[in-house]
Amino acid sequence: MTNVQPRAKGRRNEEDEEDEDEDDEDETPEGGWGWVLVGAMFVSTSLVFGLMRSLGIFFVEFVQYFEESAQAISWISSTGLAAQQFFSPLGAALCNAYEARVVVMAGGCLAGLGLMLASQATCLVHLYLTMGLISGLGWGLVFTPMVATVMAHFTRRRALVLGVGFSSIGLSSFAFNPLFQLLVETYAWRGALLILGALSLNIVPCGALIRPRRRSEAAAKADPERGPRLAAALRRVSSYLELPLLMERPYVTYTLAVTLLNVGYFVPYFHLVAHSRQAGFSEYQAAFVMSAAGATDILGRVASGWFADLGHFRLVHLLTLWTALAGAFVALLPVSSLSGSYAALTAISLSYGFCSGALTSLVFAVVPMVAGAPRVMGALGLLQLIESGAGLLGAPLSGLLKDVTGDYLASFAVSGGFLVLGSLTLTTLPRYFSCKEPPAPPRRPSATSRTGVGLRPEAERMRGSLFPTPTAGESGGTIG
Repeated sequence: MTNVQPRAKGRRNEEDEEDEDEDDEDETPEGGWGWVLVGAMFVSTSLVFGLMRSLGIFFVEFVQYFEESAQAISWISSTGLAAQQFFSPLGAALCNAYEARVVVMAGGCLAGLGLMLASQATCLVHLYLTMGLISGLGWGLVFTPMVATVMAHFTRRRALVLGVGFSSIGLSSFAFNPLFQLLVETYAWRGALLILGALSLNIVPCGALIRPRRRSEAAAKADPERGPRLAAALRRVSSYLELPLLMERPYVTYTLAVTLLNVGYFVPYFHLVAHSRQAGFSEYQAAFVMSAAGATDILGRVASGWFADLGHFRLVHLLTLWTALAGAFVALLPVSSLSGSYAALTAISLSYGFCSGALTSLVFAVVPMVAGAPRVMGALGLLQLIESGAGLLGAPLSGLLKDVTGDYLASFAVSGGFLVLGSLTLTTLPRYFSCKEPPAPPRRPSATSRTGVGLRPEAERMRGSLFPTPTAGESGGTIG
């Protein structure tokens, strides 16, 4: 008799927890203020990746001014990309510990400061430290918090919302390339970088649109001194960074796949303008190729997100398809230099732009399916950190192959090969060949919940009702 009541009580507790999870899902806002944040993400991502993609305009200017090799100049953009990805976990951890609003605004200030200081550079080391390290740190503090905050407001339409938000990257690529070329011709590269630094400060008001959150009562009552201070601090850091994800096979496999495709993904944006100039086309023809690719990039992001949310195919299958196609088109880019056909270069660039845009929306939409929606902030940060090495390797490797061979044939072929290899790695995910989404993983208690150390509002929000664990068949299922 003594064991009956505890069991009944335990069953009631389990039922109450299930009811709370269901209530959380019902209370999840599908939009609302989230649409304002989509607009903020639209602007901020254009000033991060849209600007980063268009830095190829400065490539030729830097080669001529500093009289350095293509490989040495390539380290400028690669350092910025790698720093953005390397510092993304820092941005995620700061958001979990403090406020995403403050973190994004600080990132905007650093991004603008780095570009302004780069306008006064007298050697490549200065550009590595300013455009690379300082601006890269700012970009890292902006991107992951903005994406995670927007995803917190949507469940059923995440892929479409991300596609709309990321479409600004293609739109800005379309607009920035001719604009940057005009700025360089009018004010030289120093004046152009100074203007870009001022333009990047517009990220600050975008971050101000993120609403601050009050600390919950449960977090306020938590005792931060429970247990040894060092152990508690380590557990808190582990929780903020979501380090246990590195012990889970689905997440590690997915991260490896994204890292491989990241080696070749940005190479066309860094070297396509230089390749077009080497093939004999004019400066504005080369800039137009990048703009045209940016236009189809916009279409690819929105169309991919819309089609993915229809639910006809699993997101991971669509991601594999778009990644493989993007790799094939990157490898075909040098065909224009062999044939001397500007039409061929434009057509292949348009195809690559569409596929690269289509895969980008899905890369981030699949993360909640792999790691679980409540851990998406830390999962995005770790993903960016791990793939930062690939971003650092891609452009310099392409520049080295160009220096050795004298053209970009081997550079684009190798870059396309990494994208195809990434798509093949995706096929090794658990239950990849299943046509239906596997069941969602059970909720795992965080390190802070076990130690009684409360999280700041943004962390609680990401772990709570605004990130409900999705059901199978929805856009928030799991891969493994």
